[in-house]
Amino acid sequence: MDGIIVRIISNLFTVKCDNVFVDCQARGKFRNMGLTPLVGDRVKVDFDNKYIIDIYSRRNELLRPRVANVDVCLIVTSLKHPDFSSLLLDKMLTNIILSDIEPIIVFSKYDLLTEEERKEFDNKSVGYKTILNTEYSCLFEYLKGKTVTLTGQTGAGKSTFINKLDPTLNLKTDDISEALGRGKHTTRHVELFEINDIYFIDTPGFSALDIHVPKENIKFAFKEFKNDECKFRDCKHINEIGCKVLEDVENKVILESRYENYKKMVME
Repeated sequence: MDGIIVRIISNLFTVKCDNVFVDCQARGKFRNMGLTPLVGDRVKVDFDNKYIIDIYSRRNELLRPRVANVDVCLIVTSLKHPDFSSLLLDKMLTNIILSDIEPIIVFSKYDLLTEEERKEFDNKSVGYKTILNTEYSCLFEYLKGKTVTLTGQTGAGKSTFINKLDPTLNLKTDDISEALGRGKHTTRHVELFEINDIYFIDTPGFSALDIHVPKENIKFAFKEFKNDECKFRDCKHINEIGCKVLEDVENKVILESRYENYKKMVME
């Protein structure tokens, strides 16, 4: 019987098969193949013995969060408590874009900004689809029928966002740690929920993030770089003479903060 993995807790995989949920183990062969079953995987199940016996080919996958076969990734990004981090946002964008997944940035906690902070925020644009978490209703029609994962730093408001879409889920949320200046972990595992014909995958948050792609590919996640316009085909956009990206940074065509984040990621 075919199904989809909707939850993973330790080594127990919950698979939805024709509206029936079954808790399964994974065959040892997957470990030998170096293959880890992920939430979002389409699988074949031995229903009687409760084993996953096959994992179908994936369209894509992310390493953080560990999910597969995703159409859209909502990057829930806090503007305050925890404070906004453009570097963390650009890292998430890079991992998502280069995994062939569409990113949508959801800015949370806009209501906590001062008037001056709002003006500064409103004047910034990163060139991707963005909404405030108070505007979630405009996403419904666009996301219908899609598999959507949420990612973001701990305390950014991912579970709160899903609770607004469907309060009956009552996902656990918690306050920000005043001592650490970041959120307390409340989502402990990856889980898929169906809400109004949208398949949402809630995931644990994090405070730091690594880039999971070769550093020479990072430049392709920055669409404003226009990589084909540089003098050299393999230009790294760091210190090459005649680099169009460096010229655009100098002329303020490209945000300096975005370029500085690019360099930090490459140097890491």
